[in-house]
Amino acid sequence: MIHPMIEARGLSKDYGNGRGCRNITLQVGKGEAFGFLGPNGAGKSTFVKMLVGLIRPTGGSATIMGEPIGTIEARRHIGYLPELYRYQEWLSGEEVVSLHAKLCGIEPALAKKRIPELLDRVGIGLRGRDRVKHYSKGMQQRLGLACALVNDPKLVFLDEPASALDPIGRMEVRELLRELRKQGKTIFLNSHLLEDVEMLCDRVALLNNGQILHTGAVADVLQEKTRWHLRVGGFTPFAAAWLSDMIGMPVSTVPLPVPAGSDSVWLEAVLEDDEQIGWLNSLVIEQGMTLYEVKKSKTRLDEWFMSAVSGLSHRGERA
Repeated sequence: MIHPMIEARGLSKDYGNGRGCRNITLQVGKGEAFGFLGPNGAGKSTFVKMLVGLIRPTGGSATIMGEPIGTIEARRHIGYLPELYRYQEWLSGEEVVSLHAKLCGIEPALAKKRIPELLDRVGIGLRGRDRVKHYSKGMQQRLGLACALVNDPKLVFLDEPASALDPIGRMEVRELLRELRKQGKTIFLNSHLLEDVEMLCDRVALLNNGQILHTGAVADVLQEKTRWHLRVGGFTPFAAAWLSDMIGMPVSTVPLPVPAGSDSVWLEAVLEDDEQIGWLNSLVIEQGMTLYEVKKSKTRLDEWFMSAVSGLSHRGERA
């Protein structure tokens, strides 16, 4: 029987104060990159901590490669970078990764070969000989990533893996995660950096107040609606309202840059299919406006996220 990499069935954690997770059911396939999204305090880290065996659920069940979560058999497949990472500041980076290798039961000869390679891959290199107390937050996050990969896991849980990194560091981590995907590893990514999730993940789940609101393929989410921008001349304040009434979709002006000396403006319309843009173009011309440019841009994941949680209550970090 072929098991999914992760299977959760009604998994719950009740802390007795309204926080935690409730009845989470989902599957993550082998080799998949899965993004787990939600506002602060939604319960994302609680869910991950249950899967990796750090806290016990109060309801439901879950397996990793068919093995119950929390068991040694399940943990053998896991690499984990927590959101709140702390490493012994008196040790060198190499010594920290070596300690994790010992905890994973890796043979000393294999660890000696693997650790320098890992430190290079995460961008630490020879600074692995420096003590952790001399590392920046970004360097410590890179070190945590090396620790998560030291046992060559089949499944990698990453809780905000690039939160402390600068743009170059984020790009490097992105490339490393792409490499891991090519190797067939499964990635479970908690992140507030929705651009990273959009670029890396196959599917996403959106969590709010401990419950899943939506699950779907990233490609489907990004193609739910299409945002169009039209640069027109001869625009009047009444034109946007008239166009909106005609096509049954909101059309509004947006403050995008126009060529110097031009009296043109940009209009924005969010449409359900491409046929509507042809009609909108003809309506613009029919009203005597000049159509200079038309641009198509897919709905981004952050826009989908904000739309999905708009109007909902959020527990937040202090609730």
